[in-house]
Amino acid sequence: MTRLSGETAVPADYRGGIVALGNFDGFHRGHQAVVGRAVERARAEGRPAIVATFDPHPVRHFAPHVPPFRLTTLDQRERLFAEAGADAMLVFDFDDDLAGLSAEAFVTERIVGVIGAAGVVTGEDFTFGHKRGGDVAVLAELGRRHGFSTDAIPPVSDDHGPISSSRIRDALKAGEPHEAARLLTRPFAVEGVVQHGDKRGRAIGYPTANIDMGPYLRPRYGIYAVRGTLADGRVLDGAANLGIRPTFDPPKELLEPYFFDFSGDLYDQRIEVELIEFLRPEARFDSLEALAAQMAQDCDRARAVLRS
Repeated sequence: MTRLSGETAVPADYRGGIVALGNFDGFHRGHQAVVGRAVERARAEGRPAIVATFDPHPVRHFAPHVPPFRLTTLDQRERLFAEAGADAMLVFDFDDDLAGLSAEAFVTERIVGVIGAAGVVTGEDFTFGHKRGGDVAVLAELGRRHGFSTDAIPPVSDDHGPISSSRIRDALKAGEPHEAARLLTRPFAVEGVVQHGDKRGRAIGYPTANIDMGPYLRPRYGIYAVRGTLADGRVLDGAANLGIRPTFDPPKELLEPYFFDFSGDLYDQRIEVELIEFLRPEARFDSLEALAAQMAQDCDRARAVLRS
């Protein structure tokens, strides 16, 4: 998988490709259908398959003070796109210049000029250009003018309606990671570098790997059954606190997984932690002994969940 910039012309080997175009945050079942169609077409026509995404998310550009809401980082998306069969990920830097481009200018400068696309695949609800001046009908007309084909993929739906990133965020905020995983086709996962902490967990027999939540959406605070992937590829089961640790002062927001049957130094390593099941809300304890007793129960429940 190659990562390309959306600011300069792509290498010759990637020109004439089929481009899946969208935000693709979370890369849920609907996004997978769009990228899957692009890959299918690319393979059939002997062309490269490129997934074009935006970073930062347009919402973050226009409303920089909204709470964190990302479901995936660029690195996670890159891996997911590769697993879906794409040859390259192209990243458009969503800045004032890009936001100010009209729909036609975006097509002529970026789709034609930068990428040299032979085909573009989007979702039916895709909009683009200054003040969302373009939609799939506009894209199709511009494609006819500039010599590239277009495909608009209808939403993927279930009994509750179209699958969307908003539904996934709502499920996570409600403490329903299993529902989010159903829509994503995999568990929601937080990736980050393990930080040095105050080692309070170690003092009571539960050393944790502290991870800052960064740009990720904040799921419901509480205790989760989790599965972690280490930098060396090892996969470990565990239990994690996500929240502000109300027993300790001052409050500090962290994801703190404790991995069962593991001993070793994870500091400064990049790991990924999947939220498998919500076990209980955060709580404040009057003593470290009471906290340790509850953690033992939490770990027993997490082991049972992960075995099943």
